[in-house]
Order: sequence, then structure tokens, then C-alpha cells
Amino acid sequence: MKNSKYLLSLLLLGAGIVNSNAQTESQIFPIVTVPIPKEIALEVGGMTFLPNDELAVATRRGEVWIITNPYMKDGEQPKYRLFAHGMHEILGLNYIKGDIYLTQRAELTRLRDLDGDGEADEYRTMYSWPLSGNYHEYAYGPMLDKDGNMVVTLNLGWIGFGESMSKWHGWMLKFTPDFTMKPFATGFRSPAAFALNNNGDVFYAENQGDWVGSGSITHVEEGDFLGNPAGLIWADQPGSPVKLRKKDIPDTGEPKYDVAKRVPGLKTPSVWIPHSIMGNSTSGILNYSDNGNMGPFKGQLFVGDQAQSKISRVFLEKVKGVYQGMVFPFREGFSSGILRMNWGSDGSMLVGMTSRGWSSTGKEEYGLQRLTWSGIMPFEVQTVKAQPDGFELEFTMPVDEKTARNAGSYKLSTFTYKYHHIYGSPVINQSPRNIKAIVISPDHKRVRLVLDSLKEGYIHEIRTEGLRSKGDNTPLLHNYGYYTLNKIPDGEKVVATAENKPTGSMQTSNAAQGMDHHHMGNMTATNSKITGSTAAGKHITKQPISWKNGPDKTILLGTKPGLKFDITNLTLKAGTKVKLTFANTDDMLHNFVLTTPGAGNVVGEMVMKMGLDGEKYDFVPNSAKVLAHTTLLQPGKSDTIYFTVPKTPGIYPFICSYPGHYTVMKGQIKVIK
Repeated sequence: MKNSKYLLSLLLLGAGIVNSNAQTESQIFPIVTVPIPKEIALEVGGMTFLPNDELAVATRRGEVWIITNPYMKDGEQPKYRLFAHGMHEILGLNYIKGDIYLTQRAELTRLRDLDGDGEADEYRTMYSWPLSGNYHEYAYGPMLDKDGNMVVTLNLGWIGFGESMSKWHGWMLKFTPDFTMKPFATGFRSPAAFALNNNGDVFYAENQGDWVGSGSITHVEEGDFLGNPAGLIWADQPGSPVKLRKKDIPDTGEPKYDVAKRVPGLKTPSVWIPHSIMGNSTSGILNYSDNGNMGPFKGQLFVGDQAQSKISRVFLEKVKGVYQGMVFPFREGFSSGILRMNWGSDGSMLVGMTSRGWSSTGKEEYGLQRLTWSGIMPFEVQTVKAQPDGFELEFTMPVDEKTARNAGSYKLSTFTYKYHHIYGSPVINQSPRNIKAIVISPDHKRVRLVLDSLKEGYIHEIRTEGLRSKGDNTPLLHNYGYYTLNKIPDGEKVVATAENKPTGSMQTSNAAQGMDHHHMGNMTATNSKITGSTAAGKHITKQPISWKNGPDKTILLGTKPGLKFDITNLTLKAGTKVKLTFANTDDMLHNFVLTTPGAGNVVGEMVMKMGLDGEKYDFVPNSAKVLAHTTLLQPGKSDTIYFTVPKTPGIYPFICSYPGHYTVMKGQIKVIK
């Protein structure tokens, strides 16, 4: 057995599939789980460190816990004590100027321990806002801005589409030190997180939904309109800095960047985070300040993802007064859905998580973990900076000149999303970019790619699968990322010469490739992508002519809160003719996919590798393991399909194959004779 494994390794090495020098995320950035007592449901909604280095954690259940020794120093277990309770869904917590502040559903609250017994005995409402009672009216914050104001954001409600059902929902609000409220910006849908960068500028994280083609982070300035028009109904209120009205917002499906050219005040994302590739539910933002110790990326932002239980890395630069930049993969494999991140006193990153009701690839309902840096230098693209004629890639270690000079080491393409009222967007206007010249710096730490053209306002996919480090032939830890080009910089362009002419030829750009091979666990099999299903026989929407007596069984399938089908177990006889109507009554996109026995998770994993083309194919992979499926359904929509139950008895799983949903949104058909 050992010999056969050894021979397999040699074969893979010979094929260029496995690299013995390949780094892994877990090797460089270990994750340590902070134990939680069984009796505590630590569904993390907010976190903040106190001056004595204790960690305060707020939960969605309305509690605040104080954790002593979350680092488990000297091998000692952390200690938990309940500081406050009885509040309503806390989704933000901060220690500001000597006090603990938090956001509940309806208010900004200050907690104080007046008698010094370690428990809060004053819960003071500092400001409150109205509620309609809609479940989606989440509130986040507070954060302290550079001028000493507290910042809070309020979600839109959801009634089949985003709606501002209560005053100031869909807005970012600021509170002066005397708690005078000032509306600051609107156009938010679900602004789950915000943070300051090193310059003190505010960035917020948005989630895919109506008017939001994909997740993103965006620089927010006073008077900005971020894109969802629901909050504009309050723009005529006293103190509003926003001049736009709902009637001013076109619903044409054009790219947002193009619409913003003729709608003054409409703000486009600083960095798009491509949906299903880089994440599904953009969550916490953490500035890599001097408080952190997480490798060579100081000044960049770490961005969490609730659904995919992972953290991305964002490099920002300002070009012609506008922020733009690149999002890279950073670390996946957390135990639950990431919502909050904080720096510990030892430079580690405390990561607070919850999945209840929202689902995540991390299987736990909640969790608290510490991300650390081993001190090993990762071979990564450290920064990507826009040039007048392309991009300059800076690396954490010198790059091998032969692979860097080879055009075949790269794949580049551009794409964008529709700006419309519909939930999400497929990738549109996708096209390849070709390399005209490659310039390598003398120290081999910078590579300038001169392209045939750039597309302002578009997302530029940059894949670097063929690059290796100088000397030891190490592949990049992560070999792809996405640069949002809002402005093309001025400057001198590179003239193509014999000296900078690329060797080899570029591979066909393949944005649909999606996940990089390293992401799939370092056993990089092949470059083959997983394409979408085009088999008409798996999506039959009219009753087959051969069914002269109609269907034998009619099934009405719906959804339940928390990413669930309302029916999860069916028993049908082999050969039964089925008419199935799937009605999506949830607030997210869903489909129904019936698979062969044991293939539910396999099909779900295939979807994660469909890449940018996934939504175009309803997130249904081209596989014999898929037996029947509906289309991908917008909230409030339904689809009716016809299929015949297989003749072979067994358990046939069905799933929602929308990225990440398959782990929890599933059921089965038991086929009997």
C-alpha cells in the first residue's frame, strides 16, 4: 500500500500535478478553537476587547459574555461569565471611551456595571429607531469613526423584496458624542459590517440581493447612495444629505458603473467580491493594523464570509481619488459562519461565528476560534496595482523568472454584473484579456503585465496558476484574485520590445474555472472545469406526451426559514410519474436538484467548482449524478417539473445546489418496489 502511494506521488509529480514544496493554509495560518461550555449558546453577533484583555462577546440571543483568557495561555481553559442578558438580537458590540455599547434590534444601548460585581446593572437606551416587526430589520454597530462619532447601519425589511418599512432602515446613521443622530448615507440592503482603513475612511460590506449583483465592500462618504433605492423614501427628511429620489434610479440591467455615470451620487463598489467564488455572504471587516500579526499584509483588510466560513484579503489603492483594488483568498475551514473578527493582544485574530438561520459550510451552529500566523512566509501575490496599460503584481518572495516570463502562467478576463431590482445577477459581458508584454523587476518581486486593453468599471480576474517562486519552485498559496478597476491611472505606458515579449502563449481565459486547485486541497488534479447542465431531459416543464393518464403523484414543495425544504422525506414507488412544483417562499435564491444515491454532497461540491458561470446554469453541474432539477428561483417564484422515479430502489437525495446551501438544505426520496 505504501509503495503504491509512493508510485502515485511520483506519477503526479511527473505530471506536474503535485508540488512537494506546496504550502497549505493550515501550515501557515493555524486555527485554534476556543472551547465554549456546553450550556452557553455563543451565537456571536458582536465582539470587543476590554482594557484588561478580556473578550466581551454579544450573542444573537441577547446576551453579553465576558471571556477571560481566550488565548488559553499556560494551558488554562478560558473562563466565561454572563455580563448582561434579556436583550433583542445583538449584532454589534464595542468598547468605546470606558463603556460597552451595542446595537439591539431597536436601539443603541450602553451597559454599565455600577456596583462592580462583574454584571451589568444599567442598560441605558442612548438612541432608538422604529421597527415594523419584519424579521429582516437587523441593526449593526456601533463603530467609532475618526471624528469621534458612533456609526450604526439598519437593514431593509424583506417582503419578497427589500423595503424600508420603518424610518431610516436602509441607512447609515452617525451619532455625535451627545447622541444627536445624523443620517449619513443610504442605499444599503444588508450592511452586515463596516470598518475604518488606515486612513480612517469608512468601508462597509454588502450582501447579494435585490439591486446587488454580488457581495462587495465600498467606501462610504456623506451623502452617498449605495444602490438599493428602498431607503430613498426618507431622503426628503430633515438632515438628509442624499438628494436622489426613487424615481431617479433606472432599472435597466446595465452595469452599475454605467448607470452611475448619469446618476450623480450613486456609488459603485470599491471591490466586488465575486459571488460563489469568493463568498456568498460578506460579513466582518477587519483592518490589518499594527495590532495584528498575520503575515506580510499590513494595511490591507480582512473580510469574512458567513456562508462559506472563510476570510478573504483585500488590497486597496486610491486612483484619481477613488478606492479600488483586489480581493484574494486568504483562509477557509472555520467551524461556523464568520460574522465578527477582532485583534487579540498577541496579534492573533479572534473569529466569532454563527450559522443559525443562515447556514454555513462550517457545520457548527456557532463558534469562537483564533487564527494565528506560524511565522512561515507565504508565497503570495501581496499587492496588485493598476497601471495605465495593465497591472503590477508584487510578491511576498522573489518569483522564478522563467515562469513569470511565460504567458501561459496567466489567465486574465473581465466581467461585471447587472444593476437591477432582481435578486443577484449572472456574470455579464465576460471577455478575455491578452498579455502584450511582461516586465520583471531586478529583485524579481514585481511583475508588470501589459495587457491588450483594460475595461474601466469592470472586474478583472487575474489567475497565476503557472507561477513559481525563485529557487525552490514553490507554487503560490493562492493563485487567483479579482481586481475592481474603477479608474485607469495616468502614467507612462510600456512599449513592447523583444526584451519584454512574453514566452509561450496564454492559455484560454477560463473565468469559469472558479476555485483554484490549491483551494481544493493541494491535490491539483487537472485544469478541467465543471460546466453547467444543458440537458433538456433533466428539466422537463411540460407533461410528457407518453403520460396519457397524467402524473401518478403531484408534489408541492416549499421552503422553511433556516435554509430548509418544507418536505424532507418522501417515499415513492419505482417508476412513479411525478409532477413537482417547487415554490421559493424564502428571501434567498433556491433550486431543487434530485441526485443519484449518495451524490447530494458530491453534486453540491461540484457546484463550488463551476466558477463564474454557475449562476448562468442555475448552479446545476453537467453530471450524470443529476437526475432532475428546477431552475434557480428568485424569492417568491416557482417552477414545475416532471420526472419519472428511477427503477432501482434506494435513497435518492435532493438538495438546493445554490453554493453552500447543499450542506443543510436537503431531503431524500426513498424509492421502493
